[in-house]
Amino acid sequence: MRMPKPRGPLSDWVVTQLRETADRPVGTAAPEAGSFDDECLALWTLHELSYRGFEDAVDDAEEVVEVIVVRRRLEVALERRLRERWSTPSGVEPAGVPAALQSMVADDDGPSLADHVRRRADVEEVRELLRQRSIYQLKEADPTTWVIPRLPTRSKAALVQLQYDEYGDGDPNRMHAHLFARGMIDVGLRSEYGAYVDDALPETLELNNALSMFGLVRRLRGAAMGHLAAFEMTSSLPARKMVQGLERLGLTGAMVGYFDEHVEADAIHEILAAREICGSLAADEPASVEDILFGAFTCLDLEARFAAALLQQWGVEA
Repeated sequence: MRMPKPRGPLSDWVVTQLRETADRPVGTAAPEAGSFDDECLALWTLHELSYRGFEDAVDDAEEVVEVIVVRRRLEVALERRLRERWSTPSGVEPAGVPAALQSMVADDDGPSLADHVRRRADVEEVRELLRQRSIYQLKEADPTTWVIPRLPTRSKAALVQLQYDEYGDGDPNRMHAHLFARGMIDVGLRSEYGAYVDDALPETLELNNALSMFGLVRRLRGAAMGHLAAFEMTSSLPARKMVQGLERLGLTGAMVGYFDEHVEADAIHEILAAREICGSLAADEPASVEDILFGAFTCLDLEARFAAALLQQWGVEA
C-alpha cells in the first residue's frame, strides 16, 4: 500500500515526513490540522505504521521522535473528544458489567445500514458501504490482537479463543479478513489492503482510529475489550440482514459467505466477549469497569455516526 493523498496541512506534513530519512532532523514543526478530515487522515496514517506500513515510507518511520509526538498529540485529542460524548453509568459493579453491556446494546437506537441494505439499497450503495468497511475489514481483528499480552489470565485466554476464530482457526482461507477480500473481488471491487483509503469518510477514519488507539495504548485495554464486546453483540443480526440484502440484489457469491460466517460466529462471540472477556477483566481489575463501558459506548456511538454520514451521502433519512 502507498501512502494516502493528503487532505490538508497536517496530513501533508505526515506524508512528507514519512518519506524522509530518519537519520536527520525533520526540520519543520507539524502544523495544526486544517479540518476534521485532515486530522483523521493524519492519525490513521500514523497508526498504519504499526500495521503493514507503506511501501513508499521509510522502514523506521514509526521510530522518528517527531512523528511519535504528533501521533500522541492526535490521540490525546481523539480520546478527549470521545470521552466528552460519554457519561459514566453510576453504580455499576464488576459483576454487573455483562448486564450493563447488554443494556447499552439494547438501548442503542442508532441508524442501521444493514437494514437499509436489506430493504432498499442499490448495488452502488452496497459497493460504497463495502469500500468504506474495507478500511477495517481487510485487517479484521488485528487491532484487538495488540491487547492480548496486556490482559490477566482469564480474559487473555478468552480473547485468544475469540481471535483464533477470527483468524480462521489456523486456516488462512478461513480468516475473516481473507473472506472479506474474496468477497470484494466477487462484487467487482479491489481487494488490496488499503485500496480505498482515499475514499474513506472522516467518520470511517475516526472509527478506525479509535479502535487502533484502544489496541495500541496499554492504559486503554479495558476500552478495547468494551469496544470488542459491543461490536460482537451488535454484529450477528446485521450480518443476517446483509445476507438478505445481498441476495435481494443478486450478489450471491463470496461476500454472502463472509457475512453468513458472521451470523453464527458473532452469536458465539457475543457471549464470549461480554461474559468471559469483559466479565472476567472487570472482576480481576475492578478499575477497568468504567473503561469497558466507555469502550462499548464509543463503538456504538462511532458506528451510529458512520451510518448517519453514509445515509446522508445517499440522501436517505437516518
